[in-house]
Amino acid sequence: MISASSAGTVSAELLSVQKSGFLGRVGEKLRTLSKFALLAAASVSMLAATPAVADEWPSRTIRMVIPFAPGGVSDVMGRFWAQHLSEALKATIVVENRPGAGTTIAAGTVAKAAPDGYTLYFTDVTTHAINATLYRTLPFKSEEDFSYIAMVAATPLAFVVPSTVPATTMKEFIELAKSKPGALDYASSGTGTILHLAGETLKRMAGIDMVHVPYKGSAEAVTAALGGQVSATFSTLPPTLAQIKLGKLRALAVTSLKPNEVLPNVPPMADTLPGFNMVLYSGIMGPAGIPAEIVNRINATVATIMKDPATRKFYEGIGAEPVEMTPQAFATQMKKLIQEMGVAVKESGASVN
Repeated sequence: MISASSAGTVSAELLSVQKSGFLGRVGEKLRTLSKFALLAAASVSMLAATPAVADEWPSRTIRMVIPFAPGGVSDVMGRFWAQHLSEALKATIVVENRPGAGTTIAAGTVAKAAPDGYTLYFTDVTTHAINATLYRTLPFKSEEDFSYIAMVAATPLAFVVPSTVPATTMKEFIELAKSKPGALDYASSGTGTILHLAGETLKRMAGIDMVHVPYKGSAEAVTAALGGQVSATFSTLPPTLAQIKLGKLRALAVTSLKPNEVLPNVPPMADTLPGFNMVLYSGIMGPAGIPAEIVNRINATVATIMKDPATRKFYEGIGAEPVEMTPQAFATQMKKLIQEMGVAVKESGASVN
C-alpha cells in the first residue's frame, strides 16, 4: 500500500515528467520553426542581394581571358573588345593571355571562376566546340559550364595554294588532286584544329586524297605554303592577304557561304562543293551562372559598339564579319556547333589524350 505522502511524491514526479515532455516537444518545435525562419530570412536576403550586385556591377577590375598568345587574330580582336567594352562600361578590363592545350587551359580557368561578371572569356567559339569531341577528357563540360554572352564575329578561312600549283579554281585543283591521288598535301596548324578539319572535309566532299602535314601554328602552315613545301593550306585571312596581293599565294576559295569583303573576287567553296561551310566564330563567354542582368547588359553594350563605323572598319581590316545574337541564340548556336564539329572530328579520326 502506498502512503498518502508517497502518493503525493509520485504524483509530483509524474507531473514533472509530463511537463518536461510537453515542454521538450514545444522546445523542439520552436527550434524547428527558428531554423525555418533563419532559412527564409537568408533566402530573402539572397534574393534581395542579387539585383543589387547586378546594379553595382562593374565596381572593380574585370579580367578578359584570351586562350591564345599575343599577336594572333583572336588576340587582336579580343583586345579590341576589351578596350571598347571598358570605355562603354566605364570599367577597367585587363586582358589575360592563357595559351596552351588547344584553348583548354584558358577554358578550365574560366569555368572555375566565380560567376560574378568579373571574369570574361574571349574565345574562338569554333575551337571550343571542336574540343568537346577532340579531347577524350576535359576538366570542364564544354556546354554546361559556361555562360554565353555575345557572339561577335565570323571569320572565314581562305584556301590558298602556292603560285606554282597549276590550278586557278577549286574545280581545277580538285581535278589535279584526282589525277594524282596522294601526291598533293596540305598544311594545317595542328591535328584537330579547324584548318585540319577543313582539309579533311574538303577531301571527303571532293572525293580526293591529300596528305595532311600538321605544323605548330597557322603562321608556320602559311610559311610552308609560301615556300612550296606543301601544295595548299587553309588559313585565316590576315596572315595571307599580303601574300595574295603580291601573287605569291593564290586564293581559290573562302569557306563562308558568301564572298568576303576583303576578297570579293574569291568565290565560296560551296560554289564548287555545295554545303561546305566552316568559319571561325568568336564570342564572349564566362563561367556558368553569371546573373542574367549582367549577361544582358554586356550583350546590349556589344550591340551598341557593333553599330559604330569604327568597329565595321576594324572588322574589314581583319576579314571578319560582324555577328549579333542574343545570349539565348548564342547558347543554341554553341549546341549546334558542338554537334557539327563533333561529326567533323570523328570523320577526321583526330583525338587528343
